[in-house]
Amino acid sequence: MSRLTDNLDSIADHIRLSLSAKDSAREKAIPLCREVIRYCSQAIRAIHRQEFDQAKELLQSARNLLNEAKQSVAGYSELSNTGFIRDAQKEFAEGSITLALATGKQPPGPDELGIDYAAYLNGLGEAVGELRRYLLDSMRRGDLGRGEELLSAMDDIYSILVTMDFPDAITGGLRRTTDMVRGVLERSRSDLTLAMVQKELEQKLDSLEPELK
Repeated sequence: MSRLTDNLDSIADHIRLSLSAKDSAREKAIPLCREVIRYCSQAIRAIHRQEFDQAKELLQSARNLLNEAKQSVAGYSELSNTGFIRDAQKEFAEGSITLALATGKQPPGPDELGIDYAAYLNGLGEAVGELRRYLLDSMRRGDLGRGEELLSAMDDIYSILVTMDFPDAITGGLRRTTDMVRGVLERSRSDLTLAMVQKELEQKLDSLEPELK
């Protein structure tokens, strides 16, 4: 066997060990990220049921798993920025922001959540869809005042997202999310305006009813 072959075998063994370690880290992180997404989905369902304490506990479990996933790929920068990590971070941001705004609190920032900025912005946008659902539920309960508060929060989010004029390669496809937010905001404003006009009309009719008797 030549010296060249010996050298290549040594290089190959080193590469094989490195790739094997990276693959193991990836295989460990992927199921953790799936669990993060599952916990966040359950948290959002709890928010819509107004089970806020349960939602908070589920999001804490998601945070713990996300931290574990990040630690498992900490030695591999290319894995830290892969889709499965960012998707989990986005879902965690969405759940955390939705819980804060549904309970009348200030939304947490990306550094507080410990996540990537692009994942945070996309999670912020996705939270608008959940706020619309919460707004519609509030309207069905006749709580139009809360509807105005939620619509204002949605409007503020859109105003922020629309200023993030950077390539999708940097923002993780934020432009598409921003377009979605604009459509959700327009429909929500229309729904709330219609409900307010209807309530005002009902109040006028109620005030006229004694005079008609």
